[in-house]
Amino acid sequence: MSGLLTEMCQASLDRFKKAQARESEQALWNRALATPPAPPLKLSPEGFDVIAECKLHSPSAGDLSGHTKNVESRVQAYAKGGACAVSVLTEPVRFGGQLEHLAQAAQVLAPYNVPCMRKDFLVHPYQVMEARAAGAGGVLVIGRMLDRTRITELIDCAAVLKMFVLVEGFDREDLAVVREVLSARKQHSEQILVGVNCRDLQKLTVEIPRLEELVDDLPDGLPRVAESGVRNVSDARFVVGLGYQVALVGTALMNSDDPCRLLGDLLAAGRERAIHRRATD
Repeated sequence: MSGLLTEMCQASLDRFKKAQARESEQALWNRALATPPAPPLKLSPEGFDVIAECKLHSPSAGDLSGHTKNVESRVQAYAKGGACAVSVLTEPVRFGGQLEHLAQAAQVLAPYNVPCMRKDFLVHPYQVMEARAAGAGGVLVIGRMLDRTRITELIDCAAVLKMFVLVEGFDREDLAVVREVLSARKQHSEQILVGVNCRDLQKLTVEIPRLEELVDDLPDGLPRVAESGVRNVSDARFVVGLGYQVALVGTALMNSDDPCRLLGDLLAAGRERAIHRRATD
Protein backbone atom coordinates (compact mmCIF):
# COMPACT_ATOMS: atom_id res chain seq x y z
CA MET A 1 0.00 0.00 0.00
CA SER A 2 1.00 3.62 -0.47
CA GLY A 3 1.95 5.82 2.46
CA LEU A 4 -1.44 7.54 2.36
CA LEU A 5 -3.42 4.30 2.41
CA THR A 6 -1.25 2.87 5.18
CA GLU A 7 -1.82 5.98 7.25
CA MET A 8 -5.55 6.00 6.55
CA CYS A 9 -5.90 2.28 7.26
CA GLN A 10 -4.27 2.59 10.68
CA ALA A 11 -6.26 5.70 11.54
CA SER A 12 -9.48 3.95 10.52
CA LEU A 13 -8.62 0.94 12.67
CA ASP A 14 -8.01 3.24 15.63
CA ARG A 15 -11.38 4.97 15.07
CA PHE A 16 -13.13 1.63 14.85
CA LYS A 17 -11.67 0.44 18.15
CA LYS A 18 -12.65 3.65 19.92
CA ALA A 19 -16.18 3.49 18.52
CA GLN A 20 -16.52 -0.17 19.52
CA ALA A 21 -15.50 0.75 23.07
CA ARG A 22 -18.37 3.25 23.19
CA GLU A 23 -21.01 1.03 21.60
CA SER A 24 -20.94 -2.74 21.30
CA GLU A 25 -21.23 -4.37 17.91
CA GLN A 26 -24.54 -5.97 18.89
CA ALA A 27 -26.01 -2.64 20.01
CA LEU A 28 -24.88 -0.98 16.79
CA TRP A 29 -26.26 -3.85 14.72
CA ASN A 30 -29.64 -3.49 16.39
CA ARG A 31 -29.59 0.25 15.75
CA ALA A 32 -28.65 -0.25 12.10
CA LEU A 33 -31.48 -2.75 11.61
CA ALA A 34 -33.93 -0.32 13.19
CA THR A 35 -32.93 2.56 10.91
CA PRO A 36 -35.54 3.32 8.21
CA PRO A 37 -34.53 1.98 4.78
CA ALA A 38 -32.44 4.24 2.58
CA PRO A 39 -33.65 5.24 -0.88
CA PRO A 40 -32.55 2.66 -3.46
CA LEU A 41 -29.75 3.39 -5.90
CA LYS A 42 -31.32 3.74 -9.34
CA LEU A 43 -29.19 4.07 -12.44
CA SER A 44 -30.58 5.78 -15.52
CA PRO A 45 -31.51 3.68 -18.58
CA GLU A 46 -29.90 6.48 -20.60
CA GLY A 47 -26.53 4.97 -19.74
CA PHE A 48 -24.76 7.54 -17.59
CA ASP A 49 -25.03 8.71 -14.00
CA VAL A 50 -23.02 10.78 -11.53
CA ILE A 51 -22.28 10.02 -7.91
CA ALA A 52 -21.67 13.52 -6.55
CA GLU A 53 -19.21 13.85 -3.71
CA CYS A 54 -19.28 16.09 -0.66
CA LYS A 55 -15.87 16.55 0.95
CA LEU A 56 -14.61 19.59 2.81
CA HIS A 57 -10.89 18.90 2.34
CA SER A 58 -8.59 16.63 0.38
CA PRO A 59 -4.86 15.86 0.56
CA SER A 60 -4.40 16.91 -3.07
CA ALA A 61 -6.74 19.91 -3.42
CA GLY A 62 -6.60 21.27 0.11
CA ASP A 63 -9.54 23.18 1.56
CA LEU A 64 -12.70 22.63 -0.50
CA SER A 65 -15.17 24.37 1.79
CA GLY A 66 -14.89 27.82 0.21
CA HIS A 67 -17.93 27.35 -2.03
CA THR A 68 -19.91 25.33 0.49
CA LYS A 69 -22.00 27.04 3.14
CA ASN A 70 -22.86 23.71 4.73
CA VAL A 71 -23.20 20.05 3.96
CA GLU A 72 -26.99 20.22 3.72
CA SER A 73 -27.11 22.89 1.03
CA ARG A 74 -24.43 21.19 -1.05
CA VAL A 75 -26.04 17.75 -1.07
CA GLN A 76 -29.44 19.30 -1.78
CA ALA A 77 -27.93 20.96 -4.86
CA TYR A 78 -26.57 17.57 -5.92
CA ALA A 79 -29.99 15.98 -5.58
CA LYS A 80 -31.63 18.75 -7.57
CA GLY A 81 -28.93 18.43 -10.23
CA GLY A 82 -29.74 14.78 -10.84
CA ALA A 83 -27.08 12.85 -8.90
CA CYS A 84 -27.96 9.16 -8.57
CA ALA A 85 -26.22 9.10 -5.18
CA VAL A 86 -24.15 11.38 -2.98
CA SER A 87 -20.78 10.26 -1.64
CA VAL A 88 -20.00 11.77 1.76
CA LEU A 89 -16.47 11.72 3.18
CA THR A 90 -16.43 10.76 6.84
CA GLU A 91 -12.65 10.57 7.38
CA PRO A 92 -11.88 13.37 9.88
CA VAL A 93 -8.16 14.13 9.64
CA ARG A 94 -7.23 14.39 5.97
CA PHE A 95 -10.71 14.98 4.52
CA GLY A 96 -12.50 17.03 7.17
CA GLY A 97 -15.37 14.56 7.42
CA GLN A 98 -17.46 13.06 10.20
CA LEU A 99 -20.33 10.64 10.58
CA GLU A 100 -22.61 13.56 11.40
CA HIS A 101 -22.16 14.80 7.82
CA LEU A 102 -23.47 11.45 6.59
CA ALA A 103 -26.52 11.65 8.84
CA GLN A 104 -27.19 15.24 7.73
CA ALA A 105 -26.91 14.26 4.08
CA ALA A 106 -29.21 11.26 4.49
CA GLN A 107 -31.88 13.42 6.07
CA VAL A 108 -31.70 16.05 3.33
CA LEU A 109 -31.63 13.52 0.49
CA ALA A 110 -34.52 11.33 1.66
CA PRO A 111 -37.29 13.56 0.20
CA TYR A 112 -35.49 13.47 -3.16
CA ASN A 113 -35.26 9.65 -3.05
CA VAL A 114 -31.47 9.83 -3.46
CA PRO A 115 -29.20 7.60 -1.35
CA CYS A 116 -25.94 8.67 0.22
CA MET A 117 -22.80 6.57 0.36
CA ARG A 118 -20.21 6.52 3.11
CA LYS A 119 -16.79 7.16 1.61
CA ASP A 120 -14.06 6.30 4.06
CA PHE A 121 -11.22 3.88 4.59
CA LEU A 122 -13.36 1.08 5.99
CA VAL A 123 -11.56 -1.82 7.64
CA HIS A 124 -14.31 -3.62 9.59
CA PRO A 125 -18.01 -4.48 9.13
CA TYR A 126 -18.72 -2.38 12.23
CA GLN A 127 -18.11 0.69 10.07
CA VAL A 128 -20.67 -0.51 7.52
CA MET A 129 -23.16 -0.75 10.39
CA GLU A 130 -22.23 2.79 11.44
CA ALA A 131 -23.02 3.98 7.93
CA ARG A 132 -26.44 2.30 7.87
CA ALA A 133 -27.27 3.61 11.34
CA ALA A 134 -26.47 7.10 10.05
CA GLY A 135 -28.91 6.60 7.18
CA ALA A 136 -26.51 5.72 4.36
CA GLY A 137 -27.64 3.48 1.52
CA GLY A 138 -24.16 2.48 0.36
CA VAL A 139 -20.48 2.24 1.22
CA LEU A 140 -17.13 2.39 -0.53
CA VAL A 141 -14.80 -0.60 -0.23
CA ILE A 142 -11.16 0.01 -1.19
CA GLY A 143 -9.83 -3.24 -2.59
CA ARG A 144 -6.16 -2.39 -2.19
CA MET A 145 -6.47 -1.90 1.57
CA LEU A 146 -8.04 -5.25 2.40
CA ASP A 147 -7.51 -8.95 1.93
CA ARG A 148 -10.10 -11.09 0.16
CA THR A 149 -11.72 -12.25 3.38
CA ARG A 150 -12.25 -8.75 4.71
CA ILE A 151 -13.58 -7.46 1.37
CA THR A 152 -16.10 -10.31 1.45
CA GLU A 153 -17.08 -9.52 5.05
CA LEU A 154 -17.75 -5.88 4.23
CA ILE A 155 -19.85 -6.79 1.19
CA ASP A 156 -21.75 -9.43 3.18
CA CYS A 157 -22.57 -6.92 5.91
CA ALA A 158 -23.75 -4.36 3.38
CA ALA A 159 -25.87 -6.96 1.59
CA VAL A 160 -27.69 -7.96 4.77
CA LEU A 161 -28.35 -4.28 5.49
CA LYS A 162 -29.57 -3.83 1.88
CA MET A 163 -26.84 -1.33 0.99
CA PHE A 164 -25.08 -0.95 -2.33
CA VAL A 165 -21.30 -1.26 -2.50
CA LEU A 166 -18.79 0.55 -4.69
CA VAL A 167 -15.62 -1.55 -4.80
CA GLU A 168 -12.65 0.35 -6.17
CA GLY A 169 -9.21 -0.54 -7.48
CA PHE A 170 -6.19 1.49 -8.56
CA ASP A 171 -4.36 -0.98 -10.80
CA ARG A 172 -4.61 -4.39 -12.47
CA GLU A 173 -3.54 -6.25 -9.34
CA ASP A 174 -6.32 -4.61 -7.30
CA LEU A 175 -8.92 -5.38 -9.94
CA ALA A 176 -7.78 -9.01 -10.22
CA VAL A 177 -8.50 -9.41 -6.50
CA VAL A 178 -11.87 -7.70 -6.90
CA ARG A 179 -12.82 -9.96 -9.82
CA GLU A 180 -11.85 -13.03 -7.81
CA VAL A 181 -13.97 -11.96 -4.83
CA LEU A 182 -16.97 -11.04 -6.94
CA SER A 183 -16.81 -14.17 -9.11
CA ALA A 184 -17.66 -16.17 -6.00
CA ARG A 185 -20.81 -14.06 -5.48
CA LYS A 186 -22.58 -14.61 -8.78
CA GLN A 187 -25.56 -16.21 -7.03
CA HIS A 188 -25.97 -13.24 -4.69
CA SER A 189 -28.45 -10.47 -5.36
CA GLU A 190 -26.62 -7.50 -3.82
CA GLN A 191 -26.05 -4.28 -5.76
CA ILE A 192 -22.36 -3.81 -6.54
CA LEU A 193 -20.56 -1.25 -8.66
CA VAL A 194 -16.86 -1.50 -9.51
CA GLY A 195 -14.68 1.54 -10.03
CA VAL A 196 -11.25 2.56 -11.26
CA ASN A 197 -9.75 5.31 -9.14
CA CYS A 198 -7.20 7.03 -11.36
CA ARG A 199 -5.61 8.95 -8.49
CA ASP A 200 -1.87 8.28 -8.18
CA LEU A 201 -1.52 7.63 -4.47
CA GLN A 202 2.16 8.53 -4.39
CA LYS A 203 2.00 11.87 -6.23
CA LEU A 204 -1.72 12.48 -5.51
CA THR A 205 -2.15 13.46 -9.15
CA VAL A 206 -5.02 12.40 -11.40
CA GLU A 207 -3.85 10.07 -14.18
CA ILE A 208 -6.82 9.95 -16.57
CA PRO A 209 -5.13 7.48 -19.00
CA ARG A 210 -5.52 4.82 -16.31
CA LEU A 211 -9.25 4.84 -16.93
CA GLU A 212 -8.61 3.62 -20.47
CA GLU A 213 -5.80 1.26 -19.50
CA LEU A 214 -7.86 -0.54 -16.85
CA VAL A 215 -11.40 -0.55 -18.23
CA ASP A 216 -11.02 -4.05 -19.69
CA ASP A 217 -9.87 -5.34 -16.28
CA LEU A 218 -13.23 -4.53 -14.73
CA PRO A 219 -15.66 -7.45 -14.26
CA ASP A 220 -18.39 -7.88 -16.84
CA GLY A 221 -22.01 -7.29 -16.00
CA LEU A 222 -21.56 -4.70 -13.24
CA PRO A 223 -21.80 -0.91 -13.53
CA ARG A 224 -18.39 0.62 -14.17
CA VAL A 225 -17.44 3.76 -12.28
CA ALA A 226 -14.80 6.29 -13.34
CA GLU A 227 -13.36 7.90 -10.22
CA SER A 228 -11.26 11.05 -9.81
CA GLY A 229 -10.94 11.91 -13.49
CA VAL A 230 -14.12 13.77 -14.49
CA ARG A 231 -13.99 17.58 -14.24
CA ASN A 232 -16.01 18.82 -17.21
CA VAL A 233 -18.33 17.78 -20.04
CA SER A 234 -15.42 16.65 -22.22
CA ASP A 235 -14.27 14.28 -19.50
CA ALA A 236 -17.82 12.96 -19.13
CA ARG A 237 -18.00 12.18 -22.85
CA PHE A 238 -14.55 10.59 -22.72
CA VAL A 239 -15.29 8.14 -19.91
CA VAL A 240 -18.63 7.13 -21.42
CA GLY A 241 -16.85 6.49 -24.68
CA LEU A 242 -14.53 4.11 -22.84
CA GLY A 243 -17.47 2.14 -21.46
CA TYR A 244 -18.08 3.62 -18.00
CA GLN A 245 -21.70 4.05 -16.92
CA VAL A 246 -21.07 6.14 -13.80
CA ALA A 247 -18.64 8.89 -12.78
CA LEU A 248 -17.82 9.80 -9.21
CA VAL A 249 -17.19 13.55 -9.21
CA GLY A 250 -15.91 15.42 -6.17
CA THR A 251 -13.45 18.28 -6.47
CA ALA A 252 -15.01 19.84 -9.58
CA LEU A 253 -18.43 19.96 -7.92
CA MET A 254 -17.06 21.17 -4.59
CA ASN A 255 -15.26 24.02 -6.39
CA SER A 256 -18.34 25.03 -8.37
CA ASP A 257 -20.52 27.98 -7.43
CA ASP A 258 -23.39 26.26 -9.24
CA PRO A 259 -23.03 22.50 -8.70
CA CYS A 260 -26.62 21.87 -9.76
CA ARG A 261 -25.94 23.30 -13.21
CA LEU A 262 -22.58 21.56 -13.55
CA LEU A 263 -24.18 18.24 -12.69
CA GLY A 264 -26.87 18.79 -15.29
CA ASP A 265 -24.26 19.60 -17.92
CA LEU A 266 -22.21 16.49 -17.08
CA LEU A 267 -25.26 14.25 -17.22
CA ALA A 268 -26.50 15.70 -20.49
CA ALA A 269 -23.08 15.30 -22.15
CA GLY A 270 -22.53 11.79 -20.83
CA ARG A 271 -25.98 10.56 -21.77
CA GLU A 272 -25.74 12.03 -25.26
CA ARG A 273 -22.46 10.17 -25.72
CA ALA A 274 -23.96 6.96 -24.32
CA ILE A 275 -26.87 7.10 -26.77
CA HIS A 276 -24.47 7.70 -29.66
CA ARG A 277 -22.24 4.85 -28.50
CA ARG A 278 -25.13 2.40 -28.39
CA ALA A 279 -26.30 3.48 -31.83
CA THR A 280 -22.89 2.90 -33.40
CA ASP A 281 -21.84 -0.29 -31.58
